[in-house]
Amino acid sequence: MDAASHPVVDRQVSIDRFRETRQRTTGMFDLLTEEAYYEQPIPLRHPVVFYEGHIPAFSVNTLIKRGLGRDGLDEDLERLFARGIDPEDQVSADGVARGSWPRRETVRQYATDADQAILDALAHAEIERDGHPVLHRGQAVFALIEHEELHQETLAYMWHRLPLSRKRRPADATVLIDGSVPEPRQVEIQAGRATLGAMPGEIPFGWDNEFPRLQVEVPAFAIDAHNVTNQQYLEFIEAGGYTNPTWWSEPDWAWRTGAEVEHPPFWFLGAREWFWRGMFEPIPLPAAWPVYVSHAEASAYTRWKGLRLPTEAEFHRAAFGTPNGGERAYPWGEAPPDATRGNFGFRHWEPVPVGSHPAGVSAWGVHDLMGNGWEWTSTVFEGFPGFRPMAAYPEYSADFFDGQHYVIKGASPVTATGLVRRSLRNWFRPHYPYVYAGFRCVGDTGW
Repeated sequence: MDAASHPVVDRQVSIDRFRETRQRTTGMFDLLTEEAYYEQPIPLRHPVVFYEGHIPAFSVNTLIKRGLGRDGLDEDLERLFARGIDPEDQVSADGVARGSWPRRETVRQYATDADQAILDALAHAEIERDGHPVLHRGQAVFALIEHEELHQETLAYMWHRLPLSRKRRPADATVLIDGSVPEPRQVEIQAGRATLGAMPGEIPFGWDNEFPRLQVEVPAFAIDAHNVTNQQYLEFIEAGGYTNPTWWSEPDWAWRTGAEVEHPPFWFLGAREWFWRGMFEPIPLPAAWPVYVSHAEASAYTRWKGLRLPTEAEFHRAAFGTPNGGERAYPWGEAPPDATRGNFGFRHWEPVPVGSHPAGVSAWGVHDLMGNGWEWTSTVFEGFPGFRPMAAYPEYSADFFDGQHYVIKGASPVTATGLVRRSLRNWFRPHYPYVYAGFRCVGDTGW
């Protein structure tokens, strides 16, 4: 059966989702003052201007040029904005830094023209064709929309590092602080199977690293029922966790001392107390929020506790497995994600107290596995056996199979709802401190 008779892409749904995604991105740029446009809030990333051009340029390069075989709109801009950077350190970042960028009016006009070209293609072009490397099952359409949704999270954590004077607080921004810190406890997960990834055709779209399906037999283990909170992590700091190399691997300790890291990146010390670096205001450290830290800091904490980070397969077993041997599409079951299940979908700019979404609990009783912060695993990012790069974006995953990135799972407050799926994988370097990622501890058990 061909794509014309049984299309995967619904044109109107795709148009609506594209418009909604572009509107959200525009709203995020509108949060910034003009002074912020050429600033570089994260030294290991391009300045703000790059991302306003990169998102539409990626869409044109992917669908219009690679997919439909047409000319682009501006070859120079499409080359300039083709790809971001992922440097290991500041020296590497300085080596690819640019001295000048286009005027904002130029970038915005390009984005407007690109949006119209994409909308015209979504409405009228052959955007799905069986056997075509980029258009098969509408790969290019899904890729350009999800690429933008993924970058919205990049924008958010970049905005978090900007001075408050560079941002405008939206009227509907709310911060939920009240909540008690639950008593720390672990849940025992019996041995069983975990299904990672998916098979082609099993889901409407997935990035290449999600395929093919990998099934893993997971020994029994025990996992924290809740993410490690700010209060718990403060105990690690007060116990000298950042001054004792015992808890850190050799490269992690070298990073910690070299970069003079002394606390989580979202914390800062006021006159007499710790504060959370909020998006629009400083917030007295919310004890019940999950702590956001780098992989190195998370690993040090788990060693201090005599435990470890979960593997990717263990996360899957705790999130999607059931005591009767079955597996679920989501931790809570088969129902699609909604606001009752977790803190995702841009409802908040910050975390909320752990355990705030009991309707999202897993079959084992583990909370917040999808939402409120990505979760670090101990699994080095690589392709599943049988991995093949995707034609629409061949470098998306393969360039990061370098042994220097770790898998994170779940979702954060600013993960788009369309990205909340079991097979999705994300990844970062172990010393990258800006991502909205927390963790929980795991131990072995004799169950």
